[in-house]
Amino acid sequence: MNDESDRPGEVSPFEVVGGEAKVRELVDRFYDLMELEPAWRELRAMHPTSTEGSRDKLFWFLCGWLGGPQHYVERFGHPRLRARHLPFAIGIRERDQWLACMQQAMSEVGLDPHLAERLQASFFNTADWMRNKGG
Repeated sequence: MNDESDRPGEVSPFEVVGGEAKVRELVDRFYDLMELEPAWRELRAMHPTSTEGSRDKLFWFLCGWLGGPQHYVERFGHPRLRARHLPFAIGIRERDQWLACMQQAMSEVGLDPHLAERLQASFFNTADWMRNKGG
């Protein structure tokens, strides 16, 4: 997604979203929903008891992915998303729970619907690439 910010004169998705404050709000709502909604129980079970570290990592990653500050890369280097997620059994159910939870979070924090649609398509591609088990 962050390739759009490389074009001179273009506004990055990070800026359109609303910068760090809005990305943090999105990430926090995503994890809050994961903890509150029974529909996301398998997704929640893949995370540590405390989601504080997961929240920070997703926030840092999304800032850079959206074309903003490269907080994640500065701390950990290349994201290597697939390699970092290989220890977790991720199938269609887990992918779809992640996507649905993020879609609900984007809606609840009031992201522009057109931007949310574009982000959801990009999230789908990434989430589908993370699958490492059938079903």
